[in-house]
Amino acid sequence: GNANEIQEFCEINYGVTFLITEKIDVTGSQQHPLYQWLTDKRLNGKQNSTIKWNFQKYLIDEEGEFIDYFYSITKPTNSRITKYLK
Repeated sequence: GNANEIQEFCEINYGVTFLITEKIDVTGSQQHPLYQWLTDKRLNGKQNSTIKWNFQKYLIDEEGEFIDYFYSITKPTNSRITKYLK
């Protein structure tokens, strides 16, 4: 779907109350530069990651440094995530 359809779907089905980015390629030959950085240790300086499914989460600090990533099965309220938000 387009950006509006995706936003509406996420609001209705997941209770999303925040903006969602435009639809982009996160894997493959057309991978967006942001996801190249997020998934490649040579670029982010921290670790490699593989995108497994929708709603994979990446934490970036206020300085733009890569902190960690979490697969979609990890809830946003999981203590492994929230410990960074305090």
